[in-house]
Amino acid sequence: MTLATGALILGLILLGSVAQRMAGLGFAMLVSPFMVLVLGAHSGVVLVNALSILSSALILPRVWRSVDWSLFRWLGAFAVVGSLVGAWLAQLFSPAVLAVAVGGIVIVALGGSLAVRGGRFSIEQRAPRAVAGLLSGVTSALAGVGGPAVSAYAVLTRWPQVSFTATLQPYFLLISATATSAKLILDPAALPATPWWFWAIVLIVLIGGIALGERLLRVVSSRQVRRFVIVLAFAGAAATLVRGVWELLG
Repeated sequence: MTLATGALILGLILLGSVAQRMAGLGFAMLVSPFMVLVLGAHSGVVLVNALSILSSALILPRVWRSVDWSLFRWLGAFAVVGSLVGAWLAQLFSPAVLAVAVGGIVIVALGGSLAVRGGRFSIEQRAPRAVAGLLSGVTSALAGVGGPAVSAYAVLTRWPQVSFTATLQPYFLLISATATSAKLILDPAALPATPWWFWAIVLIVLIGGIALGERLLRVVSSRQVRRFVIVLAFAGAAATLVRGVWELLG
């Protein structure tokens, strides 16, 4: 890894941690596409999953009181199943084909959720929770990006932003840990070898990004943050789709 590449990765980690603290998600969406380009589909996604564990673990104590534990249990239970299924599928199919499928499904789901009007769905309904958790778990294991699916659910059900941001931290911690563990069991060499100081620098950058995100939350509204979430969700899904198409054509 060159100095320029390392600096770019750290810059993306900084932006991702800012987004994660402000919107509840965004870390994997920003970091995953570049990690895959640098390290390859399999190792890149595993490293992103590992970094997501660290990011969510650092943010969780700051938002603990706002976590909706009922929603977390429902989303998390189905996401664990989805993560295991995704880790298994990742061993069977081409990463490029899976990336195209994941990106396309999430874009359709998010677009459909934006088109729904009239409050037809709510966070109290259990079926949407199950579908969102399952799809998010699958996409996290396959592409390192579990945010767009739960973003679609949040838009569909009008999930309040503060609760959404908080609840996603234990949620991402759970599904990232599940996906990472499953992949390492299936392939113990999946996590790329990195020196200890890499993790030390990453920890410092993550803490700095979280602190910056908290400062920015003081000057932006919940509506602006929600719009930011939707943009990030579309960007993450589109990046996954484009990456898959590029690999198929290349």
